[in-house]
Amino acid sequence: MYNYPTLQRLCKLLGLFVSSVGIVLVLISPLFSTEYFPYVLVIEPITYAGVLCALLGFALISAAYVVPRFIGKKTSTGVDRGTMEQWSLVTQRYFEMFHHDLGRPLSRILGKERELRASLKYNNVEESEGTIDLLDEIERQVPNFRLMMSNIQALIQLELPKTSSEIQPVEPEAIIRKIIDRYTPIAKETGKEITWWSDPQSFGVVSSNSAAIEHIVTNLVDNTMKFADKFIEICLTKNEYAFQVKVRDDGPGIEPDYQRRIFDRGWTPEIGRGQEKTSSGLGLFIANTLAKGYGGAINVASDNSKMNSYTEFILELPIIKVK
Repeated sequence: MYNYPTLQRLCKLLGLFVSSVGIVLVLISPLFSTEYFPYVLVIEPITYAGVLCALLGFALISAAYVVPRFIGKKTSTGVDRGTMEQWSLVTQRYFEMFHHDLGRPLSRILGKERELRASLKYNNVEESEGTIDLLDEIERQVPNFRLMMSNIQALIQLELPKTSSEIQPVEPEAIIRKIIDRYTPIAKETGKEITWWSDPQSFGVVSSNSAAIEHIVTNLVDNTMKFADKFIEICLTKNEYAFQVKVRDDGPGIEPDYQRRIFDRGWTPEIGRGQEKTSSGLGLFIANTLAKGYGGAINVASDNSKMNSYTEFILELPIIKVK
């Protein structure tokens, strides 16, 4: 039995969050006006993204109140399966529309930011410290925002009566390369190096789910980027029955008592130390849940000694035999 009030509450919170993001984007768009950046018009995509977020957020909030009146009646014991499926599909449809339409403005914002960097460099314009910090913040936050949207989508899918488990030919090498290309600029800004290798060198094609692999590895890499000192390494290996993606960093390591908790929903090391949380604590939980859903697992190996500290996440997924 699926918890209908939880889904309705999730839809309201998602709508409120999306609306808030839209309003913030519209409010900060004047910061990117041509008064500060005379070479490239950045305000246009940010304003579009803000208006789009606000409209979609209000639509989600409205749907949370209006849709239940038309898709079925609630019984004394809960909601019938047919109504639950309809409500879940409506929620997913709204989010997919938002996620797809927001992707283009985000890509445009990032493209304009990089174009602006190139223009300033080409014209030998002296960049102020504030300008550099602002451009760096855009570079960092666009991937974070995309990952946040993907995590929300994954949470919605985990609540669905039937989750998507489509299996198709997948090139893990291409997925890893795309993730590395996405995080390399962020690594350079923070003085870190991200590398990868594959064994065998030509990894080939496996039967799996590309969206799940990308989402899981992205969460692992994003987590590693936060704690690595100077180096992040990703390696891809396989045998006859399974393939592995190992994500390793040279950070401070994870305390042994915490290693058993890092995949718990909403848990972060700050909780154990009585500090304010700096993240939602959902990334590793979602990654681990998705891995288990496809018959795999994520293990962690870590050493927090001062001489040889590191953390390594090992994702293992079965190579599914397609008949």
